[in-house]
Amino acid sequence: MSRRRCRPATMLAGLLVLVLSAFLLPPASVADTATAGTSHTRAVPLAELTVVSEQVAFGLQRPIAITGLPDGRMLIAEKNGTVRAYHPDTGLAAEPVLDLTARIDTSDNERGLLGITPAPNFARTGILYVAYTSLPAGELTLARVPLGAPARLQVLLTQPHAEYGNHNGGQVAFGRDGYLYWSLGDGGHANDPFKSGQDLGTLLGKIVRIDVNRTCGAKPYCVPSDNPFVRTRGARPEIWVYGLRNPWRFSVDRVDGSLWIGDVGQGLIEEINHIRPSQRGANLGWSCREGTPVFDQEQCRPGVRYTDPVFEYPHFMTESCSVTGGVVYRGSATPEAWGTYIASDYCSTLAFAVRPKPTGGYETATIGNFPIQPTAIDADVHGELYVLSDLPGWLSRVRFERVPPASGGGTANR
Repeated sequence: MSRRRCRPATMLAGLLVLVLSAFLLPPASVADTATAGTSHTRAVPLAELTVVSEQVAFGLQRPIAITGLPDGRMLIAEKNGTVRAYHPDTGLAAEPVLDLTARIDTSDNERGLLGITPAPNFARTGILYVAYTSLPAGELTLARVPLGAPARLQVLLTQPHAEYGNHNGGQVAFGRDGYLYWSLGDGGHANDPFKSGQDLGTLLGKIVRIDVNRTCGAKPYCVPSDNPFVRTRGARPEIWVYGLRNPWRFSVDRVDGSLWIGDVGQGLIEEINHIRPSQRGANLGWSCREGTPVFDQEQCRPGVRYTDPVFEYPHFMTESCSVTGGVVYRGSATPEAWGTYIASDYCSTLAFAVRPKPTGGYETATIGNFPIQPTAIDADVHGELYVLSDLPGWLSRVRFERVPPASGGGTANR
């Protein structure tokens, strides 16, 4: 990469900007700082990247969620309620590190232990946050539990979900703001039977944001004062964004704190949404809309602003069936891919890449395939990617490779 010479005045101005930035920017983790430097490498067009997967573990029982720990391990949630540990040096541990099976309702294909994430201070406390459908009636449940101590589990927040077994959401993740985010589906079945997506009086069809470091009254958490609906009559104050169908996989970009949400479609469109912190309270459209097309005109309200997906792809009459939301790549092994969001589909296994363009809009491309039935894509402590495969019970390491540019481009821009 070429470098330009700077005049002394320009250099002094640049140093002043750097000093001010150190005070004004939000704090970053060690991993963030280590990977942030890779952003100076020039990103290549997405069509010049492909994903390559290498199986590193097998024998998992319906693995559904994965998260990285500070010590280099990956924790893998299995639907039945067990949590397994994998380390690249020692492989997959034979025995679970946590067993919550006595609490988990697995009566439907989509019920079970669904999400897992470590507390920001996990290295000191050993605390995990988990989302699951609980016995006896599939209630959507958010809880915290010390690793290896299931008897000390504490339930934080619940949402009744007894009528249907599908559309449970279930992702949990901490933001750069220190708050915990949790996704919940619209209540299940089809066609948004409870009209939950546009109803601010229920947590169904939402992503919520809560402060789990404090308690408020009888609640074991507090609602952040800048949540968008804390002063809206009849609204649940925990809601961060709404208008979702089944956002069972979302992630938080560790650099800018934005949410990337994979929302499963009814049967026409699968969609990916990108919500920055300034877009709190965004209405993503369901069930007025499925992606950008109108789905149920009766659920559309005059004057309401809907936030478009940044990427959508057809479901109907294709091999695709259910988007599996992923993460933004913030590793160092492939600097050219830094800042690229990567996602997939449970049936087609296509690898979708999405990246904001400096001039606005998004660059998108299909850059290969993941292993069969991808259920979760996440990063280790270094920002390198792993993917889970459901019924085969696989864990695979993912890397990017450069490929010659294809004729015709292979990208689409929004």
